[in-house]
Amino acid sequence: MNDVNRKAGVPATVAYRLGTLGAQAADRFAARVEEHGVKPKHVGLMAALDAGESASQLELATRLGVAPSLIVALADHLERLGAVDRARDPGDRRRQVLSLTDRGRELLATCAAAAHALDDELTAALSPADRAELTRLLGLLAAGG
Repeated sequence: MNDVNRKAGVPATVAYRLGTLGAQAADRFAARVEEHGVKPKHVGLMAALDAGESASQLELATRLGVAPSLIVALADHLERLGAVDRARDPGDRRRQVLSLTDRGRELLATCAAAAHALDDELTAALSPADRAELTRLLGLLAAGG
């Protein structure tokens, strides 16, 4: 490593900058969806349900890389909001299958609108081309992680 890179230090690293910006963006997104009675993890579960067919709690936990107990807690809350339905799988009575309700789709759309508005704020200083490039590069980083 050369002296210029050493002097730039941690604040100049991609890891530090993404971490700092990510924490700020996450906090701002959380504040926006909180007014709708959910947290970002609830939004993530609804998005996972919206992206596919109904799924068991265990399948969702595996797909999202979280503990099954977290899916249960998130589903409990979303069920109270009327955003998800939980039913026994007729093929295996031990499995709980979750599906997004119409109310859940409305709530997810509201949260998506909040995320898009935040995107606009976060990227306001970028040209449309720069924003497209940032989105592309973030996609590459996410796919490689």
